[in-house]
Amino acid sequence: MVHFKTLNDFNVKNKTVIVRVDFNSEVDSQTKIVTNGVRICTHAQGTLKELIEKGAKIVVLSHQGRKGDIDYTDLKQHAEILERILKCPVKYVDDLFGEKAKNAVKQLQEGEILVLENVRSWPEETQKGTPEQQSKTNLVQNLAPLADLFVSDAFSVAHRDNVSMIGFTAVLPSAAGRIMERELTQLNKVLENPQHPCIYVMGGAKADDSLEISKYFLNNNVADNLLLGGIISQLFMAAKGLSLGKGTMDFLAQKELLKLIPGIQELLTNYSDKVILPVDVALNVDGKRIEIPVSHLPSEYPIFDIGTKTVEKYVKIISKAQSIVVSGPLGVYENNNFCYGTKTIFETIANSKTSILAGGGNTIAALDKYGLTNKISYISTAGGALVEALMGKKLPGVVALETATETKIR
Repeated sequence: MVHFKTLNDFNVKNKTVIVRVDFNSEVDSQTKIVTNGVRICTHAQGTLKELIEKGAKIVVLSHQGRKGDIDYTDLKQHAEILERILKCPVKYVDDLFGEKAKNAVKQLQEGEILVLENVRSWPEETQKGTPEQQSKTNLVQNLAPLADLFVSDAFSVAHRDNVSMIGFTAVLPSAAGRIMERELTQLNKVLENPQHPCIYVMGGAKADDSLEISKYFLNNNVADNLLLGGIISQLFMAAKGLSLGKGTMDFLAQKELLKLIPGIQELLTNYSDKVILPVDVALNVDGKRIEIPVSHLPSEYPIFDIGTKTVEKYVKIISKAQSIVVSGPLGVYENNNFCYGTKTIFETIANSKTSILAGGGNTIAALDKYGLTNKISYISTAGGALVEALMGKKLPGVVALETATETKIR
């Protein structure tokens, strides 16, 4: 069970609050213009709006890309987007912890908000260390004396021990923001107190972590069944000894996924009844959808979706679930000829009226494509942090909140 303080534990009126959010957004590679501000909107309508209404003086820290990457920019346009969402002035300075930044922090009034420069403009941000070590860096040493409270709201960066994520927790009273609080609460429901039967629907093309996640869910009795699709299901079928075809096997080898097969075989030995694999698949035969039973494999054509009989089987299992975790589409959902598996399974999940946790970029995109977003009880915007949490790993940003200084707010 995760224990941490929230905004409910502090009176922030007329207090200076440093808030670490995740404004990292999709950016046009040519113009450097933000093309999707969903994360900015999420933080704005949650933690930041609440802090404004409670009269705090708000200092926002965030990142956008990494130096040298095409999506690296300053945060000026992020501040402008935030201003439009909040419908109130948002200040911005192109400085992180120098005199310009510190003067801007000191001049803040109740209910005002200031966005500082991209934390990754400072090379030391991504150095590794403990909260105590990170608290001795220039960022924390310069900004912490000006603040009364640190709020960590960037769950999607919680798997990193970056200075701005953990350094302030060693020297300032600290709380989880509303996004962080909701993410951890939902994860706790799934990982520590799941309602059974608990079903984990796992698909997509990123199979690297699938073995560790599967092990954690099954070894800790979190999931009653794993329903697999996408590249992950193909990897598991190969581990079971099914001959998929040279093209598919070459693809798995190219992605360096075949090294996972011995571990998957061990997992299948222990939990063969809980890991549910496709019984039929849809092949891409020159652009056409052709379904065949898995017993008719191998095929020279690539597998692009789960088949109709598999969908029927998965729907029956999902209909009995009390909690569901869904991560990744079950086929090439972007192609309308191969979206049947993903669309049908996601619609079934959305209409199941159970506790649902959905996460991953392609999962969110697919839910949005089919108009199902509002039917899901919780959608995580996190990527790597969610994956590591599902693998049972301790996240440095969460541990720092749990062990934060007990110093009372000034």
